[in-house]
Amino acid sequence: MHCALYDAGRCRSCQWLEKPYSQQLSDKQSLLEQLLAQMPVAEFLPPVVSAQQGFRNKAKMVVSGSVERPILGMVARDDEPVDLCDCPLYPASFIPVFEVLKPFIARAGLTPYNVARKRGELKFLLLTESSQGGMMLRFVLRSTSKLQQLRAALPWLQQQLPQLKVISANIQPVHMAILEGEEEIALTPEQALAECFNQVPLYIRPQSFFQTNPQVAADLYATARTWVAELSVSSMWDLFCGVGGFGLHCATPEMQLTGIEISAEAIACAQQSAQQLGLDKVSFAALDSTQFATSREHVPQLVLVNPPRRGIGAELCAYLSQMAPDYLLYSSCNPSSMAQDIARLADYQVSRVQLFDMFPHTAHFEVLTLLIKKGGTA
Repeated sequence: MHCALYDAGRCRSCQWLEKPYSQQLSDKQSLLEQLLAQMPVAEFLPPVVSAQQGFRNKAKMVVSGSVERPILGMVARDDEPVDLCDCPLYPASFIPVFEVLKPFIARAGLTPYNVARKRGELKFLLLTESSQGGMMLRFVLRSTSKLQQLRAALPWLQQQLPQLKVISANIQPVHMAILEGEEEIALTPEQALAECFNQVPLYIRPQSFFQTNPQVAADLYATARTWVAELSVSSMWDLFCGVGGFGLHCATPEMQLTGIEISAEAIACAQQSAQQLGLDKVSFAALDSTQFATSREHVPQLVLVNPPRRGIGAELCAYLSQMAPDYLLYSSCNPSSMAQDIARLADYQVSRVQLFDMFPHTAHFEVLTLLIKKGGTA
């Protein structure tokens, strides 16, 4: 992938850009195998590859410059703004949206926030696209002082960009490098962007996490569904479930499935999907995954975990070791913490491992690992 910003030294987010893609995959696979070298792995499956450009469904744009000439992108280490509208990681459909948003900022009078002066209102623009064609736009503002102006200008924006199905304002009053605050204000009646992977309806709400590489995410969910179907389980937990992508793919009409996620926004998405699919035995709740699990006296046959980068941790590992479900399916965005967790699960054997290249041109990747209780069968 060629990137003029990288060549000019203005953006180095893609640290591995100069490395051939085949070498990137090889290096990631080697790291994964090295991290799991102390535990027998029955099978490493080939890595799932990504498109090398245009694969991101989300842009997080720092807004700088002036209200008349806003710059959408990031602020470099020398405090100079860098325009990222032409970033090759974004799909071509983002470019006309950015071109309309620049004059809209002036039309709405949304002065870009100046970090050094602690003045201005508009901090970030967050744009997400569904594979179904719709988009979600979030304005991250310092306060609500410009909210009335923003609302008044919105009809023009919606006329120019009818693909914007969900629009909201997030209020982030803190003078820190924090992407968003707790308060979200809906600016459109619809607040859930419809998505669909592998004929499974999914929804993205403003404050719910969603994978940024939809093609690889769809492959990841489909793989989990295939692996779980081979196990013939009738009960399952989906911990750290997000919008329910894993559980909704793996669930059958007969399966008892409980999905747990701390984000109420994400759980609202998962519940909407389950209702649409008619899955009566599937339930989702906004709770802490570790607290939920460790307070239960019984476990299902399969526990699926998809934790944040820190992993599931010692407490949940100890509980799972004690309760001993037949199978554990571990999806991780940090193979180092995953390896530490698996080392704690001494009563399980690693049946299969597969790398999913969710983040090309970086050292990061996703990995799916199936663990089977020793003495059990796949």
